[in-house]
Amino acid sequence: MKLLLRFSRRYFWALAVTVVSMLLLVGAQLLIPWLVRSLIELVTEYQLTPDTIATVRQLTLIALITFLARGVVQFLRSYMAHIAGWGVVSDARRYVYEHMQRLSLRFYEDKQTGQLMSRVVNDTDLFERMIAHAVPDVLVNIITFVGITFVLASLNWQLTLYSLAPVPLVILALMGFSKYVRPAFRRRQHDVGELNAVLNDSIAGIREIKAFNRESEQLDRVENGIEQYRVSLLTALRLMAIFQPFIDFSTSIGQLVVIFFGGQLALQGILPVADLVAFFLYLEMFYQPIRALGMSWENVQEAMAGFDRVAELLNEQPDVTAPADPQQLPTPLQGHLELENVSFSYNDNEMVLEDINLDIPASHVVALVGPTGVGKSTLVSLIPRFYDVRTGFIKLDGIDIRNVSVEELRKNISIVLQDVFLFHGSVRENILYGNPNASEEEIIEATKVANAHDFIQELPHGYETIIGERGVKLSGGQRQRLSIARAVLKDTPILILDEATSSVDTETELLIQQALERLMAGRTTIIIAHRLSTIRNADKIVVLRGKEIVEQGTHVELIEQDGLYRRLYTVQEKL
Repeated sequence: MKLLLRFSRRYFWALAVTVVSMLLLVGAQLLIPWLVRSLIELVTEYQLTPDTIATVRQLTLIALITFLARGVVQFLRSYMAHIAGWGVVSDARRYVYEHMQRLSLRFYEDKQTGQLMSRVVNDTDLFERMIAHAVPDVLVNIITFVGITFVLASLNWQLTLYSLAPVPLVILALMGFSKYVRPAFRRRQHDVGELNAVLNDSIAGIREIKAFNRESEQLDRVENGIEQYRVSLLTALRLMAIFQPFIDFSTSIGQLVVIFFGGQLALQGILPVADLVAFFLYLEMFYQPIRALGMSWENVQEAMAGFDRVAELLNEQPDVTAPADPQQLPTPLQGHLELENVSFSYNDNEMVLEDINLDIPASHVVALVGPTGVGKSTLVSLIPRFYDVRTGFIKLDGIDIRNVSVEELRKNISIVLQDVFLFHGSVRENILYGNPNASEEEIIEATKVANAHDFIQELPHGYETIIGERGVKLSGGQRQRLSIARAVLKDTPILILDEATSSVDTETELLIQQALERLMAGRTTIIIAHRLSTIRNADKIVVLRGKEIVEQGTHVELIEQDGLYRRLYTVQEKL
């Protein structure tokens, strides 16, 4: 709620206009019954004089002006409320996404994309109901209720007390409504997130669904998500449908009480007929804020359910934290990496790496090899601080990387992965992701280094060709070379290559290998490769097995040792 108030300050002027407009609207509504009362008093005198006719004309003109003013303030109230409401939603979405960007990769390991998208879009969407509707409505309805209470009391204080009879029932209903409806709304928001997650998986994996002929099974998953959301939605709506009629029934009891006692007072001559008519006209306005408060309370509880889910996300803290007083990396950066007694685990139960000691001199090429699952990718993920070491430390040019700002550290590291991610957009936009300020000449030079310029020229629109989501319109080798061009354009002293040449044909692998050799020149490079033939010329080959380093040396040295590396290399040579 503090966060919501902070966002709202930016739109204080719009909220102020909204509240003032609503108060003017209340004033206009209060004036109309008073004009009717004045007209009835005039008519009951049965005196047709020029003064009475002029008074009727004046009352009519005042009513006309009131109706016109009511239309204007209704527009201001609606439009300004939405300016404030959707402005807060936009700011909240940006804030939530910015917070998500600060979270560590560990947070995303067991999260569904659709659920996170639902929190950014669907849950924050409910903020608008709180800002644009619930808060102004509650404020104005309270003021209206107090104002009309004074007007009714001026007409007849006994009837006013009778009119307050439904209020305790309404208060009890609001308390019960909060207890049951908010969890129902929270469940509804969770289920819409689950539906988004299923749809996201179904659309992203449409090739696999078709390839394995699993359309019917996937349709069942989507249908279950739709049905689950429908049930939770109807549960919340059922509670809402019970609540509002109860409020209406409670106010009807108050009207019955006023009819019974007000009729007796009028028959006894204690209450004038004009006052009784005015009282009934005001009575509907008296109960309207109570009914509106019920509607506003629905919006409050629905919005609070969204707040709960957003708050859960905002309470998540990144595992990788920035230092309070970050050290500056030397300029120019050499790229000398030292890993000393490094251990790491994803959870408290099992270590993935233990006591890793590795020295990587500047501008040297080091290859990491070993069986699948020994922690090669985990090890390189520690260097840009996607995760932090549990024990030990990693130094870059003699400085512990935990003492350097994450932004500056990653600014000096380029990564080329096996699973290349390209954004929906043009070839040029994806290459510029490495350096948004690069010139046209630099872009072309980077693609030539990556052996990508020729195939880009053959695309329908060259560098402006839209490649589709995740680069679906390109082959695996083409996507890989764009990824290399992106790394070339970033031009950092440290380079990480994680299976960058796997899953491509021999000719494409040759093109990629040539591009990588040009990219590695003069850079500290760490390579993860299963194809050992591609790393024979590395300055150092590090062999991992069972959480630790078991061998390291050049290709020739490791072959002579007759250890794990030689066995792996011999097996691949026979294939």
